[in-house]
Amino acid sequence: MKNNNTKNTGARAKNSIPVHHIPLVAETSVITVSGLHKHFTAPGGDRLPVLENIDFTLREGEIVALLGRSGSGKSTLLRHVAGLLAPSSGTVHYRGRPVEGPNPGTAMLFQSFALMPWLTVQQNVELGLQARGVEPVARRERAVAAIDMVGLDGFENAYPKELSGGMRQRVGFARALVVEPDVLLMDEPFSALDVLTAQTLRNELLALLTHPESPTRTALLVTHSIEEAVQLADRILVLGTDPGTIQVELRVDLPRPRNRHTRGFEALVEDAYESLTGERAELPPTAGTHDPLRAATPLPQADVEQLTGLLEELDERGGEVELAVVSDALSYELDDLMPLVEAAELLGYARVETGKLRLSGTGRGFARADILTRKHLFAGAVLANVPLIATIRTLLMASDGGRLREQYVTDRLRASCPEHGSRQQLGTAITWGRYAELYEYDARDGVLLLPREDRGAGSQR
Repeated sequence: MKNNNTKNTGARAKNSIPVHHIPLVAETSVITVSGLHKHFTAPGGDRLPVLENIDFTLREGEIVALLGRSGSGKSTLLRHVAGLLAPSSGTVHYRGRPVEGPNPGTAMLFQSFALMPWLTVQQNVELGLQARGVEPVARRERAVAAIDMVGLDGFENAYPKELSGGMRQRVGFARALVVEPDVLLMDEPFSALDVLTAQTLRNELLALLTHPESPTRTALLVTHSIEEAVQLADRILVLGTDPGTIQVELRVDLPRPRNRHTRGFEALVEDAYESLTGERAELPPTAGTHDPLRAATPLPQADVEQLTGLLEELDERGGEVELAVVSDALSYELDDLMPLVEAAELLGYARVETGKLRLSGTGRGFARADILTRKHLFAGAVLANVPLIATIRTLLMASDGGRLREQYVTDRLRASCPEHGSRQQLGTAITWGRYAELYEYDARDGVLLLPREDRGAGSQR
């Protein structure tokens, strides 16, 4: 077992928080990175700097998050700690010894699960033990215990294709923890999961890492999500880009478990955002208990032109038709049709009852309108029924110059859906908002803009 000597850290702890709820961190250094530089050589011979002058220490019992934009070198730094990459200069030490190959004190947890599809759950979990030469009987016993620990008892003989995404990542947890590493290295392990599964697994992983009997109580986490970093970490290292450098270190002296309703949580989120972007994040007018950028109804991935075709087809068939008939008429698989149906329902254009799709009066008016009138009607429908689009429009109207960073919206969306989900949500919102002429989008700079005729009103706030 590890040394559990701890000390109280932070003013908040002294004032009001029970000591046993404070992140407990020993002073023993497990990982030390000193003066690390990394560059790669392009095919033309040019030197491409990725990391520059990285210095940090990971102490025993501590969870540290590496937070930064894409291209800041977070994953590259993680691989240096794992011993999978060698620095161009500088050093990585594990418990005082230089890391000159795969680091024996670490285990890696990946975003993509990285399971062998031809192996069972138990066989996947045993892989690391097998590589370390653990004999078969002990290997099986330890694998079964790890599988039970992550809640997959009964699935030992299942194959990855039989498991949900959350269950597959639990296998990843078991495979990493079964070797009892000193340090768990995590590369965006929750970003491929839906919001509820990700939240459940975060809580369960945190419980495993902070349990006093756990052999693994130290972790280094790579994440794009500011809220995930604040929820899990004792410290956050914010990396800049071109090349990656540590810009700011933030201490997270909040009680666990913690979420955005925990006192001080939002302030740390804003501090991290400012450190990451150089600008203070302006909260939406409705921020607090209800933030439309976080709690909005998920947008179906539906193309406006295809939605228009669906409504026209419904109108031509008398305004009511069975879903299977519409699917055949439009040559759509039913699964491909459903996002359009969901969009029609969300916007109030149609509803599904007893297997039939019925056109509403609003939907009939849209289907029969000319192009310019359709845009006007669509704008009214999305502003009334899609909080995400309405909030983007409100923020644009309230901003100086009628501009809103795409990154700001995706950062807040990540609180309620994984990264790929937040990109899809914003992509749909951008497409619908542009069609309705509520805002424009500059893909090169990643900026949402009010239409030119509205910018005067937006900039006079």
